[in-house]
Amino acid sequence: MESHNPPVPHLTTALTGPLYEIESLLLSRQPQIESWLRSEWRKTPAPFYTSVDLRNAGFKLAPVDTNLFPAGFNNLNPAFLPLSVQAIQNAIERICPTACNILIIPENHTRNLFYLESLATLQRILIQAGFLARIGSLMETLHKTEILTLPSGATITLEPVRRDDDQLYLENNLPDQRFIPCVVLMNNDLSDGVPELLKEVQQSIIPPLELGWERRRKSDHFLHYNQLAHEFSEQLEIDPWLIDPMFEKCGAIDFKNREGEECLAAHVEHLLGEIQKKYDQYGVDRSPFVLVKADAGTYGMGIMTIHNASQIHELNRKQRNKMAKSKGGQSVTDVIIQEGVYTFETLGEDQAVAEPVVYMMDHHVIGGFYRVHTARGADENLNAPGMHFEPLAFANPLNLPDHNQEPDAAPNRFYAYGVIARLAMLAAAREIYSVTGEAE
Repeated sequence: MESHNPPVPHLTTALTGPLYEIESLLLSRQPQIESWLRSEWRKTPAPFYTSVDLRNAGFKLAPVDTNLFPAGFNNLNPAFLPLSVQAIQNAIERICPTACNILIIPENHTRNLFYLESLATLQRILIQAGFLARIGSLMETLHKTEILTLPSGATITLEPVRRDDDQLYLENNLPDQRFIPCVVLMNNDLSDGVPELLKEVQQSIIPPLELGWERRRKSDHFLHYNQLAHEFSEQLEIDPWLIDPMFEKCGAIDFKNREGEECLAAHVEHLLGEIQKKYDQYGVDRSPFVLVKADAGTYGMGIMTIHNASQIHELNRKQRNKMAKSKGGQSVTDVIIQEGVYTFETLGEDQAVAEPVVYMMDHHVIGGFYRVHTARGADENLNAPGMHFEPLAFANPLNLPDHNQEPDAAPNRFYAYGVIARLAMLAAAREIYSVTGEAE
């Protein structure tokens, strides 16, 4: 397939400071970096797939979210499909060398056409990698096979998942035959908990059920990332803050009943002060901010931007109600207060704000896209439900820097994205190991 060449967002902050130096270091130390990453993957193999949201402030490049059940595969550049196919073959061979059948278990929101397009793309990649891949739904209302036609013209077939003893299967059209998978690939983040149907089955389930949002916490992930950022920065002899967002955690919060506000406000005030110290150190003429996020959850829900601790006490009822629930109506009791990282990448004459999202399978970067938002600012969450954004597929792979160009040239900026995203994925690998006691 031919690669399309969309414009690369322009970084409005002149790259003459810390990030330029970081990109220069990443280029000059590429062999050392890649060797170190390979050694780390041998200790804790990578998750099957991961997507990482990055923010590029010019003076700082850091991950702000790591998703172990990624959607959005339909937004990737199709020219990079061979990267995905090779990565999947490597990952499945490691998990189940004799695998032929793969069962994908998706989210239950069948009305979200963008998600279904992603699901169809994921299934197509698995099939092109040489596997029989079918989609088994957990929806209690799905009693027979349902075929859906998508806006792209593709179709997707949803089938009810069955269980016999400790084995999941799908029915086949022929009597006495079943589709029995070797690998069950979760594309459902289990925000509502682990269904009984999936517990204690004999097949390999990836990612592990323990990494669903019923148990997973963002603060745990960023604790692992913080440690990795320090290990990595020691090798490059840089300040780890340049690639690591500070964070604190506040438990026992009840937004609806206004309980725990003092605890939250204290954490916000302390973190804003720590960020300001770093801004002073690097001469950043910007106002620090933090993001208060539900510690468990996804889809951009339960997030607010805070510039001053007094805002915590000034939340109106609508804002408190919005923060009180995350995906699936789950109550928010724990929050992570994360350093806000500006994004100074913009696109077009209207200066639409853009942020990169990097996709990986196994330990390979397979592409990504820019999330472009015309209605949000450089200090706001762009993964916002109900808001419009335009995905812009990366035109260059993230594993091919060009040493003959400037450090901030597009291929080299993409390489920098890939390095930081892989650090976040490595943190996820350690997170999985800490929870399950074994690699995925």
